[in-house]
Amino acid sequence: MILLSRNPNMVLRQVAIEVGITERAVQRIIADLEESEVIRKEKVGRQNHYFILGDQPLRHPVEAHRSINDLLELLADDTDSGDANR
Repeated sequence: MILLSRNPNMVLRQVAIEVGITERAVQRIIADLEESEVIRKEKVGRQNHYFILGDQPLRHPVEAHRSINDLLELLADDTDSGDANR
C-alpha cells in the first residue's frame, strides 16, 4: 500500500521486486484489498491506476477506530526516519 500510495501507476511486477515477493503474491494481496474496499483499481490506457481508499477503517476490531490513512502516515514516518539513518 505504501508503494502504491506513493506511485499509483506502479506496475505490480515492480511492486513485487521492491517488496521482495512474487508477482502472483502481490496480485493476491491487491485482489484482497480490492475486495475489502481498501484499494480501487482504474484502467488508464494500458496501465492500472490504484487509489488507496484511505478513509476506510482498519479491519481488525482493536484498530477499527483508525483509518487506512492513519496507518499510511505512521508507516511513512517510519520509512522516512529509516532513510535518514542510512
